[in-house]
Amino acid sequence: MKIAIGADHAGFSLKEQLRRRLAEEGNEVVDFGTGSVESCDYPDFAQSVGRDVAQGRSDRGILVCSTGIGMAIAANKVDGVRAAPAESDDEVKLTREHNDANVLTLGARYLDENRAMELIDIFLKTEFAGGRHARRVAKIAQLEK
Repeated sequence: MKIAIGADHAGFSLKEQLRRRLAEEGNEVVDFGTGSVESCDYPDFAQSVGRDVAQGRSDRGILVCSTGIGMAIAANKVDGVRAAPAESDDEVKLTREHNDANVLTLGARYLDENRAMELIDIFLKTEFAGGRHARRVAKIAQLEK
């Protein structure tokens, strides 16, 4: 699977760990930065990852900031992105099954590498359920910007 990944300074260390692990598992990982713990602006990375996923260049996206919330808000401004912050297995599973989320946002303040990888594994392996959920996802795409 081709995965776009990005983080701000608060998520940099976790992003680096996740990038390495995802590549070791055989995924193609496209890193949109940041490249250090220097203070930077999370919307820049959310936009880059979001556009890559929305344009079909990557299958899924992973964004990391302090809480995962700011990245989700910013990424969801990109047409075609359905980004969701999640901390539990059930949240990740349902956001894939019901919402066809294509970007997962994670909070480095709350997750260590192993727990983040558990969530990412669920995110990458869970399929969209379709059916009544497809109608709802289509309605999201029609909402005014």
